[in-house]
Amino acid sequence: MAAKKSGSEMTVVRGLDVARYMGRWYEIASLPNFFQPRDGRDTRATYALRPDGATVDVLNETWGSNGKRDYIQGTAYKADPASDEAKLKVKFYLPPFLPVIPVVGDYWVLYVDDDYQYALVGEPRRKDLWILCRQTSMDDEVYGQLLEKAKEEGYDVEKLHKTPQDDPPPESDAAPTDTKGTWWFKSLFGK
Repeated sequence: MAAKKSGSEMTVVRGLDVARYMGRWYEIASLPNFFQPRDGRDTRATYALRPDGATVDVLNETWGSNGKRDYIQGTAYKADPASDEAKLKVKFYLPPFLPVIPVVGDYWVLYVDDDYQYALVGEPRRKDLWILCRQTSMDDEVYGQLLEKAKEEGYDVEKLHKTPQDDPPPESDAAPTDTKGTWWFKSLFGK
């Protein structure tokens, strides 16, 4: 299949089983972006469906080279509740310790396997891309297939950065935490 032009619409998952998608996902690779620390490792996202069945609590965590756990919490919801496409909006507040400015982004599930063990997540501008897995590592063949899928959707996969993951992964409550959200500011200014 040929790569799509950057202006063309991406193919997203239809009929995503949101309940099955909940839980922890480990970041296997991503395109570098301003809101994640450059030296981050053990990066992961944990999703939990609220009782309303429409809103998802989001917890993004990463560990810096100093061993400190950095995290930010937000929410996700369907961009169009009437659509069966897996196009979500995610909302975080900046800065996280003084929630004043809501930052809303797109979260499009481009692929998820039948067992909900692997996922490819992007957004319409093709600036952000994540390869996610329920485990801290992924089979090379599966990784290659996800790269091909990303290429088909018009992504430049040469820029993907593999995320170091420890096995077993660190525990959230066992690490010193950056509660000030300074990683957001540092990453904004490239520090």
